[in-house]
Amino acid sequence: MNPAIPSQVVALLTFPGVVLRAAVEVLFCRRLRVAVGEVCYFRFGTPPGFVTHERPANVHQALLIGLGPFFVNSLLAALMAFPFVLPALEFRVSSVQGYILAWLSISIAMHAFPNADETEDLWRAVRSPASSPRTRLLATPLVGFMYVGAVGRLIGLDLLYGLGVLVLPPALLLYVLP
Repeated sequence: MNPAIPSQVVALLTFPGVVLRAAVEVLFCRRLRVAVGEVCYFRFGTPPGFVTHERPANVHQALLIGLGPFFVNSLLAALMAFPFVLPALEFRVSSVQGYILAWLSISIAMHAFPNADETEDLWRAVRSPASSPRTRLLATPLVGFMYVGAVGRLIGLDLLYGLGVLVLPPALLLYVLP
């Protein structure tokens, strides 16, 4: 986030996203039968949450473990945004509930991106000789996007992404609806 705001404060304000990202990564590891070593769902440090696991057996496992939390966090954050952004659809949430959902949506989306180390692991997996040309073609732009998101945390891109996930999916739905 903003360099003027200490990362511990950001982590505390957005702890639901930290916890969810770690939990989803653990779920992907277990589902893919990749042994999990250490799990830290939240701490006042860098990174604020992490999962250590054995090296995935193949590129597809690496991609699912590395990209899965991004897609799950982003989707869940977007779903939480709808009752806040679209009161016209009769979600019947109070303003307090709406603001809580908005905070959850932003905090979960802010932690959708993997950290820089995880992104480097994804890049190595995609560029490895075991990676098929089709996998490289499809995954390289995604991993590049993950890298931009990971590095962009330094200038607040995570907050911008969180706000975008809060506003854009509901706005697009309104645009599509008659």
